Formats: sequence, C-alpha cells, structure tokens
Amino acid sequence: MTDTGFSPERIDTGKPHSARMYDWFLDGKDHYPVDAEAAEAVLRLFPDVKDSAWANREFMQRAARFVARQGVDQFLDVGTGIPTEPNLHQVVQEVTPSARVVYADNDPIVLRHAEALLRGTPEGRTAYLHADVREPEQIVEYAREHLDLTRPVGLSLIALLPFVTDEQDPYGIVRTLLDPLPSGSFLTLSHGGTELFEPEVWERIDAVYRAGGTAVRLRSHAGVVRFFDGLELCEPGVVQATHWRPEPDMRVRTDQPVYVGVARKP
Repeated sequence: MTDTGFSPERIDTGKPHSARMYDWFLDGKDHYPVDAEAAEAVLRLFPDVKDSAWANREFMQRAARFVARQGVDQFLDVGTGIPTEPNLHQVVQEVTPSARVVYADNDPIVLRHAEALLRGTPEGRTAYLHADVREPEQIVEYAREHLDLTRPVGLSLIALLPFVTDEQDPYGIVRTLLDPLPSGSFLTLSHGGTELFEPEVWERIDAVYRAGGTAVRLRSHAGVVRFFDGLELCEPGVVQATHWRPEPDMRVRTDQPVYVGVARKP
C-alpha cells in the first residue's frame, strides 16, 4: 500500500539530490547525470565516501537485525532512500516473517521503487508514505494506520538528520517521532561527526550539497548522543559505524566518519 501525495513526473532532474547521490555512492543505477557529477565532486574531496556509505548501510542491517532479535516486529523507517538490497524489511522479516514495516521518504524518485519496498514476506506487511521528516506528526499519524503503537516499534533514522538544520529543530523532531512509541521501542540512528572530518574538507563538501539546494550539518559526538536522551543506549553506545557490533562478513571494516547508535525506550 502506498500513500504518495506526489507525482513522480515532478522529479527535478536539474539539481542533484542527496538520496540519489547516496545511490551513486552505493554503486546504484537510480540517479541522474547531475547527481553523478555532484557525487564525483564529493568523491574527489573525500575519497572514502563510498566506504562510508557502505559502512552506514551495513550498520543499518546489523542494527535492524539486532532490534528484531529483541522481539520487535514493527518498524518505522524515515528517510528510506532508494532501495539497496537487502532493505530493512528484508532484514527483519528474515528474523520475524510477520514483521511490519512503514517506510517514509520525501524524494519522489523513491516512489518509482515503492513496489520493491512493498514486496516482503506473505506473512508480513510493508507500507510507504511520501512525507518529509520536518512534518513528523504526519508520519506518526500514517504509522498509526499500519502499526500497533501500543506495542514496541523500531524507529530508524539512518543518515537523515544531517539534512535537518538546527533551525528546523532536529531534536524536537526525534522527540515527536518517539513520544507516541511505547516502552520497549528502539531508536536506531546514524550521523556524520564533526570531529571525524577536517573542517576545510567538510566546508568544500558542504558547498557541493548547497549548490544542489541541500543544507547539510555534521554534529559532534555529544550532539549525536543527545538524540538518545532519556533512552537506554545499547552496547557499545554511540561509536563509529564499523565499531558497532562488527560482524566477520562486513564489506567495510576501516574507521569511517559516521557516528551510530541504538537505544531502547524504557
């Protein structure tokens, strides 16, 4: 089931989009020349950007599996992006075939892939909403139609909050998404860290995104930890992506400038 509220024909192919650039970093095929050009500019400034994208993606998969193994069978993934298999629903439905997943994203190109996002196990259920994280109340109301918010939910915010500026109140947005979720729910989050980039390099990367009309913010380790205020951080806490419960078959094992964490709502 989808609730798009947007016509894919209105996709702006004249400006690079962060989700499509991310697809390029992951060696995907669902981007336009303008996205590839911007992504290549970032690659020249930050040669490890593809490894960082993959490390972030692999963290999502490990974290989703971890949360599912805690008995959570409902997930809300905001900032879904263009599907790169395995998607979150495929990971959690391997653990619990009846798991339900609601995806939300504001990039209309993701609509073209809604069918892939919505194809899960026969026992489970997936749904997709075209929505912006800056309107968290809309996301919560849609989630209520597909998830039982009296039972724990896994909220996933992967590589999303750097695109929410301080003026847009990222901490308030996370609270709004978390508040309706009951005890036993989990927050999974990843975010680029200020301490992990050379300032002059990041300024030039930021200029590439700004040229496409997207403001990007890194945050300090303390700033990322703050997103988990009031929650119980799971071991090993907020760490760099490849340090979070590493597994032998990880594609990327080197340190990457991305902080990640998973926490339980008491």
